[in-house]
Amino acid sequence: MDEVQYKFDDGPCLSAARNQTTVHVADVNQEEHWADYIGAVADRGMQSILAVPFDLMGDAKAALNLYADRAHKFTDETVERAAAYAAEAARSLRLAVRIAHHSEIAEDLRTAMESRTAIDIAIGVIMCQSRCSQTEAFEFLKKASSHRNIKLRELAVQIVASAGQAAEPTTHFDR
Repeated sequence: MDEVQYKFDDGPCLSAARNQTTVHVADVNQEEHWADYIGAVADRGMQSILAVPFDLMGDAKAALNLYADRAHKFTDETVERAAAYAAEAARSLRLAVRIAHHSEIAEDLRTAMESRTAIDIAIGVIMCQSRCSQTEAFEFLKKASSHRNIKLRELAVQIVASAGQAAEPTTHFDR
């Protein structure tokens, strides 16, 4: 049912996640929102939907989605239990989101360090060939990158290779 909802890019579960509010569709035949989605769900035999958001903090959004083949399946007690479960699960999900975020940052830093190695070597080559300062060599590299419409790192690798070095300079740090 979630995949069907994603095709419409709207529905009770996506609304719960986006707005961080519980959405309870007691009877799809009585629901006036999300008409196309509700019709598709009803065609698949679902009659009741409960969506409870996870409080993940930050930009991450998700919801616990429950479907039933009977209208009015989800009682007040069921809604409370689902909310309690979502609150418990959200703690673990927040940790997973933080770990993923830190992993992305680490990978970005690693990539930046690898790019920086080629750029720094190219700056050294330019400094030797042009007898200029580090700042002047970097400005020259930036301008050449812009005029040739290629990435700074790619141009740096070309310069390092033209100086008789390995085509891809390596960065020496532990992964």
